[in-house]
Amino acid sequence: MQVINEVQPDLGLSPAEEARRSQIIAATLATISELGYRRTSFARIKERAGLSSTRLIGYHFGTKAGLMQAVATTAMSIRDRYLEERAGDTTDRAAMLRALIETEVTFVRDHPECVRVLREVAANADDPDGWPVAGPLLSGFRTGRIERLLTQGQREGAFGEFSAEVAARTIAQSIDGAIQAYTENPALDLKSYGRQLADFFEQAVAAKS
Repeated sequence: MQVINEVQPDLGLSPAEEARRSQIIAATLATISELGYRRTSFARIKERAGLSSTRLIGYHFGTKAGLMQAVATTAMSIRDRYLEERAGDTTDRAAMLRALIETEVTFVRDHPECVRVLREVAANADDPDGWPVAGPLLSGFRTGRIERLLTQGQREGAFGEFSAEVAARTIAQSIDGAIQAYTENPALDLKSYGRQLADFFEQAVAAKS
């Protein structure tokens, strides 16, 4: 609950309203993670959150789309903070790429609930009652961030000549592969996996002398 409180936007709510909002988001995250998107309903969220009525969900988020937007952006904010805390303040593009890859891989170990929720929300973007921009936003957000990092590195001469878009998609898909591998084998050493993945891509995008 605390980490969710810390990444919530300042909406000018009272402390009690902020706490209730965070409680509902936490319950929704847990419900989607456990049951999947399709089986998550206001009734199940109410039960998990210990609310007196589903109307409280509507009061704070309006519709299912509003709730899904809050849940997805919360999960992304937790992921972003995780990356920032581990990447440090380096401006070296190669070090930034390495940090991004390694932390994206280990994020699934430290915050599996967030990873499952983001995948579930993106996979169910066709829900007419859901958040309509969830699919393109969630699928493109990470790839876009990697592409911008690669493009900036190319401008500075840190990386070689290649399609930043293709490379970004390849890196993102490789990270997804690590997540899938961990899902199939929870004993997988993700730290080592992420390090080797970063080694590979660091060499692949390096400027050629």
